Amino acid sequence: MKLPVRVDENELAARLERFGIETPSWGYADTGTRFGKFLQDAAATTIDEKLADAATVHEYTGCCPSVAVHVLWDFVPGEDPPAVARKAAALGVRLGAINPNVFQDQCYKFGSVAHRDPEIRRRAVGHLLESIDIGQAVGSGLLSLWFADGTNYPGQASIRQRKRWFQDALRQVHEAMPDGMAMLVEYKPFEPAFYHTDIADWGMACAFARHAGPRAKVLVDTGHHLPGCNIEHIVAFLIDEGLLGGFHFNDRKYADDDLTMGSIDPYQLFRIFHEITAAEQEAGRDLDIAYMVDQSHNLKPKIEAMIQTVLTAQEHFAKALLVDHGLLATARQRDDVVLAEQVLRDAFATDVRPWLAEYRKARNLAPDPLAAYRDSGHTQRLAAERKGRKKDEGASYA
Repeated sequence: MKLPVRVDENELAARLERFGIETPSWGYADTGTRFGKFLQDAAATTIDEKLADAATVHEYTGCCPSVAVHVLWDFVPGEDPPAVARKAAALGVRLGAINPNVFQDQCYKFGSVAHRDPEIRRRAVGHLLESIDIGQAVGSGLLSLWFADGTNYPGQASIRQRKRWFQDALRQVHEAMPDGMAMLVEYKPFEPAFYHTDIADWGMACAFARHAGPRAKVLVDTGHHLPGCNIEHIVAFLIDEGLLGGFHFNDRKYADDDLTMGSIDPYQLFRIFHEITAAEQEAGRDLDIAYMVDQSHNLKPKIEAMIQTVLTAQEHFAKALLVDHGLLATARQRDDVVLAEQVLRDAFATDVRPWLAEYRKARNLAPDPLAAYRDSGHTQRLAAERKGRKKDEGASYA
């Protein structure tokens, strides 16, 4: 199927070959909200099952070779991390970003690296340093950091002092990283802190990354923005500053809703990818960006939702590669606002799905991976195998 635009289809295919998407281990397990957890019979219960599910997504899509892991959720006490990496390799995937956990334990009720108690700050930093060791042991080059630190009421703590504690901690962690490892600093405007969050937006993440060191970058979670925020503007700015390190992809209607990528605003996703592909076209090379999914579905079947997300990412990345940059430059030179916008709209309106089906067939993949997976009955088999290990955890209501 020929695309109805002027584009080198071989170059398009080659760029998609290099567009790898990391899926999260926690996205395959049962999750919930603060009101309760709804169990799925087929959801993973162990790291072995999480890795197997991630490998299934990679098998059907061909573009998800790595799995992000959470230190406290995925590494069983007494089991060497390299053993987990070997399990992943045996399934045809590898371990990706290492995610420390300094928000779960009771001692972090009032903060981790920004806690007023120096002993708790040392404990949090120690966990981050242990996570670096795990990353080295399993061959990961990414340390992905998200913090729940913040306050709920005015006057609860010194915002400036907490900022300095954060700077000190991130600098110490950066100095401990090996040369081949990068630090990704994530931000979030609220939740669980509702008065102030210590890393509340991309500007704060930038400042902390610069204080930490040259291998610290910013991680953009597409759900971690207030309504109306121009995320592609942030992406463009970070690219130009050399500080865009990676993404956690999902979608949201109100806040951090963990919805399937592109389910609410696919045009925004296209615009984000356009800023990336435009920068790559200008630079003549791929940008070093970690593309990762961060979704924990409570209603959709886990593997199906992940495949749906990955196909959406491929579709809109391909559309962004169709933008006619020559015509766009001409329109901008003439201040032709209508034409400039139309260039983007034309690329976004192009139905690339038939071409992607042919692209996949040429790589011995199912033309429609989601339909092929659903037809396979794999979810039903997993449910039959795993439901015996499930127990009704009930629900709590506020």
